[in-house]
Amino acid sequence: MEPTDAVLATRIAAGDVDAFELLARRFSDGVFGMALRMLGDRAEAEDVVQDVLVTVWRRSGELAEPAALRTWLFQVARRNCLIVLRRRRTRRTEPVGVVPEHRPVVGAAVTTADPQRIAEAAAGVLALRRALAGLPAQQRDVWLLAEVDGLSYIEIGHRVGVGEQAVRGRLSRARATLADMMRAWR
Repeated sequence: MEPTDAVLATRIAAGDVDAFELLARRFSDGVFGMALRMLGDRAEAEDVVQDVLVTVWRRSGELAEPAALRTWLFQVARRNCLIVLRRRRTRRTEPVGVVPEHRPVVGAAVTTADPQRIAEAAAGVLALRRALAGLPAQQRDVWLLAEVDGLSYIEIGHRVGVGEQAVRGRLSRARATLADMMRAWR
């Protein structure tokens, strides 16, 4: 039986390498996915995952509530992503847009047999990425956590450091803005 997050946090704080490896296996994909969505760059997302794991190893003993390990882990990841985004602003050149990857899914409506549908889907994803990039960071973060990660308003509030009502407001504004920006894709 897998240990709970609280047990993992306690064991990691005591220096248990096996517990740390289990934590890395349990959360690396989720952290990577969130970082990739926020940053749009695989290499930067991988760096964020490494930085988060180093932070967890070094600072797990400071965690006041071991059961909140998952929330804390994603807060650290979010902060690291925001640091990367702030560094980008100070660059003299803008990064080149990344063409979205398309992986056909078994049973999906879009298949490799129809290049037109693949091109349309890729263009739609690119349009959504651009629309998301146009949102204020607070709205984008809340939208991604709700729509992509499927978190509750309370969990989102814990991750971004605001109350449930603020989450509802940000999410509502993000949805309205995205609906308006994506109107051509309906």
